[in-house]
Amino acid sequence: MPHNFTDIPLNERTMQLSLVIPLCNEEESLEQLHREICEVADENKYDIEIIFVDDGSTDKSWSIVEKLAASDSRIRGIQFRRNFGKAAALQAGFNAAKGEFVITMDADLQDDPKEIPDFLRQMEETGVDVISGWKKRRYDPWHKLLSTRIFNGLVSFMSGVKLHDHNCGMKCYRREVVKSVALYGSWHRFVPVLAAAQGFKVGEKVVAHRARQFGQSKYGFMNRFLKGLLDPITIWFLTKYGQRPMHFFGGMGMAMIALGIACFFVEVAMFGLFSAYMFASMIPTGIVFIALGFVAELFVSRTIQPERCYSVKKETEPQS
Repeated sequence: MPHNFTDIPLNERTMQLSLVIPLCNEEESLEQLHREICEVADENKYDIEIIFVDDGSTDKSWSIVEKLAASDSRIRGIQFRRNFGKAAALQAGFNAAKGEFVITMDADLQDDPKEIPDFLRQMEETGVDVISGWKKRRYDPWHKLLSTRIFNGLVSFMSGVKLHDHNCGMKCYRREVVKSVALYGSWHRFVPVLAAAQGFKVGEKVVAHRARQFGQSKYGFMNRFLKGLLDPITIWFLTKYGQRPMHFFGGMGMAMIALGIACFFVEVAMFGLFSAYMFASMIPTGIVFIALGFVAELFVSRTIQPERCYSVKKETEPQS
């Protein structure tokens, strides 16, 4: 790729594009998804690689990936030994990606490959580093819509990154973004937030959302709801106080000492000494557990090696 590759107009050059597609038990969708991606790539003369990351499927997904890779040299397959989660699957794909641009999308056919040219065009025109898809019109059950709206509101409020749909799997990144973020746990939802915290520019575009054709969602309502409450708080803490945790813990500690002293004397005056002790001990105990969670997350985020977050069982052989 020439040094001044990005100076060549989009419609006059071969596109160096990596598609990272995490999957788990999507055997019915993979061949159709491959066909649709190839149609878009051939029509627009994109030079692409397709990275399928099998996150512990128990159906025939991996054998289908192997078959597709044997017939198409642009495909690379990575199989995990077990289910490590979507963040680990994306991290494995990011580590393997070689393209100038990286597009992530789900394997369940709800993301439309026909959106790819618009992502790349907007990336060129606006100069942003990340474009997040926004499924403005969704075809999901009510409980998924409810948890998604709660999650998006919390993340936008707490992170300051105002996106309508943080959880959309279809996103486009410049290469330097995916090579500078480290994912684990449930952090796949927060790549734009993590990128913005490092100074990258983030945008969004409306994308078509297609109804699920096969299978069902891998996440239940309670799973979405609980993670939708806890994960945004964790990301807020790590992006805002990750380099200066004492500002958070020291301020919280001083506030709790002042509040505890005030409440103790009020309770003694109104209800007696025993009630005051009970009241004074319960709230700080809860705060201590939350603080310990923050400390643990801070330690993990600073010491974890992304490539250790998953274990690869097998990879497809490159085709000549």
